[in-house]
Amino acid sequence: MSEGRFKEPPDRLYGRRSGHRLRTRQRLLLAEILPLLRLAPDHACDPAGAFIPRVGEVWLEVGFGAGEHALATIGAGGRIGLIACEVFENGVASLLSSLVPASLVPEGAEAAPSLPGNLRLWTDDARALIRALPDSSVSRLFLLFPDPWPKARHAKRRFLHPVFLPEIARILSSGAEWRIATDDPVLQAWTAGVLAGQEFFCVPPPLARRPAGWPPTRYEAKALAAGRRPLYWRLIRRG
Repeated sequence: MSEGRFKEPPDRLYGRRSGHRLRTRQRLLLAEILPLLRLAPDHACDPAGAFIPRVGEVWLEVGFGAGEHALATIGAGGRIGLIACEVFENGVASLLSSLVPASLVPEGAEAAPSLPGNLRLWTDDARALIRALPDSSVSRLFLLFPDPWPKARHAKRRFLHPVFLPEIARILSSGAEWRIATDDPVLQAWTAGVLAGQEFFCVPPPLARRPAGWPPTRYEAKALAAGRRPLYWRLIRRG
């Protein structure tokens, strides 16, 4: 695909920031717990140092949804730090609800439970973070069941975009893995087309079943229950 065929991506990719009204506890979690996990912009220049203790590898998830995959990833152990990106408040609140016991109503940092040192949250457009990250600073990237923006006029809002692909490749180290999954036929065709026209990644054919070691998400479960067939890509950054 030639970049000249596509409109430049807009200033932001996402639409609305919230859905149904948040419950009182969810609002408290966003006000009191989120600041303790949020990645500070000045940490972007040294993302490994944003974690306690400092990590050996930084992984990045773009659009964590309700957080199932992010939580499984940080629970797997190892010297891995995950930066999980999500702009949708309801999704962020769901992840925080999973981290904080239901019996605890946060009333300040003193009341906060023990929070994972290997997780940091970014609640703005992921592209802004990516532009600020150093070269070769991320060793794994996840883009799992993103908003497909299926209408042609919305294609410019897709994260996987020929114009932005060089910036994504810049932050990934040699041999880094980029996992992509989608059940949307339009986005599947788009993904295949974009990846066919680039030189940054080795791109084996996508798989029709989730590979071992890929934690499931509720979006995948909904797709399968509805009879949709996801595809799973595993890209490797060329040296």
